[in-house]
Amino acid sequence: MSLLTVCGFAVMIACTVAANLLLKSGAMLPASSRIVFGVFSLQSVAGLAMFGCSGLVYAIVLRRVPLSVAQVVAAAQFIGVILAARLLLQEPISAIRWVGVALTCLGIVIVGATANE
Repeated sequence: MSLLTVCGFAVMIACTVAANLLLKSGAMLPASSRIVFGVFSLQSVAGLAMFGCSGLVYAIVLRRVPLSVAQVVAAAQFIGVILAARLLLQEPISAIRWVGVALTCLGIVIVGATANE
């Protein structure tokens, strides 16, 4: 995988992690802060916009990588969200979930390492 493709994945994953954090923070605000149709806060709208940015970057990455590879590498977004939830939101993550995260990482590494085969 080229450096440009790896950077594309990194940007896509960062946007997805940011989107999730923004949606979570927006969801936790009181109803009086939900100024968009009485449902969404500005954080939630920003989170949705970040998902849009992530989708645009992913569409560009798909020009360079087979979908079967791209989907596995994109799974790193789940790991990023779990790490961000733990580090930034202090959400508890059980030991068995960490095992799942480690196995997901292993799968991503295996598919990424064999992407050119």
